[in-house]
Amino acid sequence: MEPIRIAVVGVGKIARDQHLPAIDGNSAFSLAATVSPDDPGPCDLPHFARLEELLENGPAIDAVALCTPPQVRYELATIALKKGVHVFLEKPPGATLSEVVALRERAQKVGVTLFAAWHSRFAAGVAPARAWLSDRKVEKVSIVWREDVRVWHPGQAWIWEPGGLGVFDPGINALSIVTHILPRTVFLKTATLSLPENRAAPIAADLDMYDTGGASVHMDLDWRQTGPQSWDITVETDAGTLKLTNGGAVLTLPSGTEHNEDLEYPGLYSRFANLIRGGRSDVDIDPLRLVADAFLRGRRDAVEPFYD
Repeated sequence: MEPIRIAVVGVGKIARDQHLPAIDGNSAFSLAATVSPDDPGPCDLPHFARLEELLENGPAIDAVALCTPPQVRYELATIALKKGVHVFLEKPPGATLSEVVALRERAQKVGVTLFAAWHSRFAAGVAPARAWLSDRKVEKVSIVWREDVRVWHPGQAWIWEPGGLGVFDPGINALSIVTHILPRTVFLKTATLSLPENRAAPIAADLDMYDTGGASVHMDLDWRQTGPQSWDITVETDAGTLKLTNGGAVLTLPSGTEHNEDLEYPGLYSRFANLIRGGRSDVDIDPLRLVADAFLRGRRDAVEPFYD
């Protein structure tokens, strides 16, 4: 079977750290080109400043991985889908719910694969956590997702703009796990968003949610944490407590702790290849829906200005 010829659009930190190595390590794919108006990409590959240039004048491709800021993903995905090219959307899949729904409908009409890639769902502890919770009664959930924005997003101005999500850029990773492992649908009750006086997106957030069975789900997000970082989810059930730590990589059950090799992005690309080969799409909007609900219903508190 011939490999899927893929181009990476947006050659920033996440592309270089995760996407390029994952593609290189998956024989189902062949990296055909890169696209970026700024970064020249790997020196041994055809490179283009714009996706339109690649599609018109470059090597033939079957798929694109969009690793750009979310504010421009809709336009790029639309260009690719019009050409019958399969599309991998880095998280969050778009700047708005409406964009993602429209892309899902377009992909279905043209018969190509669209993949909203929630990478944290492929962390080592997530699948076994989902299986363990499937027949348990969830009583209470606590999410603590605190990190240092200066370490993980240095100088990335787009993340503070409308559509960039602010602290929900990492926070949506936690929501992607929670909406995947909990047996019942989660919905938002109240939220408080802390916005620096000089920024358009929150630096911290506190969310009170519930599942449809009445279990409380509380989320504490903060981008101002220094020192050790916190990416933890605790689920109290009628059979004991489940904990996911280190972003989902480490699972602790009443029976003990499991440490497995963390292969998030290789898992994503294996999933993408299987979707393409099977003629299917995977576009779950639940994590983005909860973020949209927080912006819709959340109270906004002004806090001190933030400077990189």
